[in-house]
Amino acid sequence: MDWFVDVLDFIGQQILNVPAYLIGIITAVGLIALKRSSGQVIGGGLKAALGFLILGAGADVVTGSLTPLGEIILDVTGAQGVIPTNEVITAVASEKYGAQSAYVLVLGFLVMLALARFTPLRYIFLTGHHMVFMALMLTVVLSVGLDDKSDWLVVLVGAFLLGVIMVVMPAFTQPWTRKITGDDSLAIGHFGSLGYIAAGAAGQLVGKKSHSTEKIDFPQNLKFLRDSMVATALSMVLIYEVFVVWGLISSPDTTKELLNSPDAGAAVMAGLSLALQFGVGVAIILYGVRTVLGELVPAFQGIADKIVPGAKPALDIPIVFPFGANAVLIGFLSSFVGGLVMLGVLALWLEPAFGLALILPGMVPHFFTGGGAGVYGNATGGRLGAIVGGFVNGLLITILPALLLKVFGEFGLSNSTFGDADFGWFGTLLGTSLQIGPMIGLILCVVIGVVLVVAASVFQVKVVNTGWIPGAARDEYLAKEEAAAAAADAKETPAKE
Repeated sequence: MDWFVDVLDFIGQQILNVPAYLIGIITAVGLIALKRSSGQVIGGGLKAALGFLILGAGADVVTGSLTPLGEIILDVTGAQGVIPTNEVITAVASEKYGAQSAYVLVLGFLVMLALARFTPLRYIFLTGHHMVFMALMLTVVLSVGLDDKSDWLVVLVGAFLLGVIMVVMPAFTQPWTRKITGDDSLAIGHFGSLGYIAAGAAGQLVGKKSHSTEKIDFPQNLKFLRDSMVATALSMVLIYEVFVVWGLISSPDTTKELLNSPDAGAAVMAGLSLALQFGVGVAIILYGVRTVLGELVPAFQGIADKIVPGAKPALDIPIVFPFGANAVLIGFLSSFVGGLVMLGVLALWLEPAFGLALILPGMVPHFFTGGGAGVYGNATGGRLGAIVGGFVNGLLITILPALLLKVFGEFGLSNSTFGDADFGWFGTLLGTSLQIGPMIGLILCVVIGVVLVVAASVFQVKVVNTGWIPGAARDEYLAKEEAAAAAADAKETPAKE
């Protein structure tokens, strides 16, 4: 059976794990279903894959520019603890559970297609690396919970749960995603969804009269800040230089080493360069997203018409970044502040009282999930919504990994944990169930999966399909305000003549 595991491992690691290939294949299948010519199929598939590779290249630039800043901040503040990193715990756990997780991944993808075909949850989850992370987390939790005695049960239940979580979370986020994109053609397929839902709900709560982050009225001499790329780069320059100077004062040798600079002047300029690269990375991400959308959305109509009727592609979180470029930066910074606040709560209360680990705020997860939360918060609550939504996301992606790490610790894995919100709540819920007992825990896990499917189906039919719009009261208020302003301008113009 080794060859079969190798084949599954190849499909899982070399195809499903690479979003660009998956997006390209799905686009080509959609174009085939639409009976396009072979040239259009090849060209469309390649362009969609290239778009996702461009998006990934932008993400690498952003990650490379943020990593030194995060290390400098941790150094100058003296914070100590665990930085949740999906890639690290995946690499560690895959040494023991890699083969089982390959079965879970491939079977889970088939379960997702079946659920999308035969339930109201018509979402095709296409964020490959998150599938891999979730498949491995489920494999670890179930294997340890069952004392490594029932491999086939781990695979079957793990695949069922993976398929479930890949269709229910896009359904729960869809009202807010639709509010952002303006139509029903896209969904979010990212396991930070709980943070986005919380951000959208928080925005709705606090920003009833707040204007959009994308309509900031700058003074005449600051009009250049209306260009989101310029505003993003300038903001990061200010943040970077504050911490570089702080680092050069409090810990000069470490700061110069982190920035690979021989002296203080070179360190300051290295900080400037990295901050500008951050702006470049964001611009590349936005270009890649637009390229993917331009090819995938029309081609996916073929799948929605012929293969899985009514299906929507559920894509990675940067797909919403072009709908609120200023909100991305605001959400990122607010999320990071939220992470620092929750770190303080952990250090002062939850760690001494309950033994929860200290979770350090990683810049990269706060940028991607916090930026997404900012866009969701802005959609329902404008500027206040983006700030509060990002902050709430920061709280969640700090406390939830701490809870998951406690479960992992009781399973013998206490050095790292997954970072995004859905890994936290789903892993903690399943792990806690399995701690009751292997068989009872396994039954509870299946029940949890069934309950999620039923709840999401009801939500889809009763809320999503009926067209509920979150933040509709705010939209109505802003529309009246704009109409009143337009009427006042119209009344004033003849008087001047």
